[in-house]
Amino acid sequence: MLRNILKLALCVAASSAFQLTPSSLAPSSFRGASLSQSPALAAPRARAAGPVMGIKDLRDRVTSVKNTKKITSAMRLVAAAKVRRAQDAVLKTRPFSETLQKVLGGLIQRLKKENFDSPLMSERPVNKVLLVLMTGDRGLCGGYNTYAIKKAEQRIKELKAADIPFDMICIGNKGNQYFRKRINVIENYPIGNAPNAEEATKIADSLLSTYLAGDADRVELLYTRFTSLIASEPSLRTMLPLNPTGIESEGDEIFTMTSKNGEFAVNAEVLDPAAPEQFPRDMIFEQDPEQILSAILPLYFNGQLLRQMQESVASELAARMTAMQSASDNASDLITDLSRQMNRQRQAAITQEIAEIVAGANS
Repeated sequence: MLRNILKLALCVAASSAFQLTPSSLAPSSFRGASLSQSPALAAPRARAAGPVMGIKDLRDRVTSVKNTKKITSAMRLVAAAKVRRAQDAVLKTRPFSETLQKVLGGLIQRLKKENFDSPLMSERPVNKVLLVLMTGDRGLCGGYNTYAIKKAEQRIKELKAADIPFDMICIGNKGNQYFRKRINVIENYPIGNAPNAEEATKIADSLLSTYLAGDADRVELLYTRFTSLIASEPSLRTMLPLNPTGIESEGDEIFTMTSKNGEFAVNAEVLDPAAPEQFPRDMIFEQDPEQILSAILPLYFNGQLLRQMQESVASELAARMTAMQSASDNASDLITDLSRQMNRQRQAAITQEIAEIVAGANS
């Protein structure tokens, strides 16, 4: 009776989908092995070509990948929360920036017909350039830092081809770590996750003093312009000398992070340029308009630098969100592949045990 039952079990196992074939015992392909953000998730690629892992090893690997997925998911949510805080900081400073730009535009229009000469707005021969590079303080944000550094290298090649000397100031530790042994980096400032007016003022004062002292004839800013949660663009902008035409016509764009269908999304709102303030012709200023304009220009420069720092930080956080989302997705795929391989080996072991029992009973 026992022999008949064992024969019946062997026939059922042989006719099932888990037959003993070379392909069923071979390791499956790891779709998630292309993930470069996490070494724990990329490890199975190297082991796929080696000996087949046992059931216990596969179970340990699945547990490890699940723990890594929890970390990447948590980092994505933390980056999203920091994006929201950066967004709130930009919205809070918006009224002051609009008022300052209106007053500045009105004063420029008032003094257009006069011979107003400001050292911050006057063009001069470019004998030396000061490059200001903005990167992040940390990694795990995809190609954010790499693209910014490549943009800086491209600009450095252009300056060397034109035989124009230059110095560099790095805002963010990643750029300083890359360039400090290659070129002359005179200063380095951390950027953090929430730039404030105090930090921007400190950097702006250093740039203004360098420019006004004649140590640089142009200040160029290399930063990452925020486009969306999945795209950002390294950009080059001339900060000094200030262009009065650009001050009048430059518009603004505010990005607001929201959620749509359970996923993060960004709403872009394009704002019209701030209209210059219309001062009455008979308006009497307590101070000379030139003195007022000379005092407002550094404030405007500080505000522009703070805005670019906030935009670079938003781009970094968005890149980190995208990288952690990709890591979590690859971890899910890898868990599926490892679980399937573990189940195949478990079923193969069960079938092998049944075959051995039947063989022993027949003998």
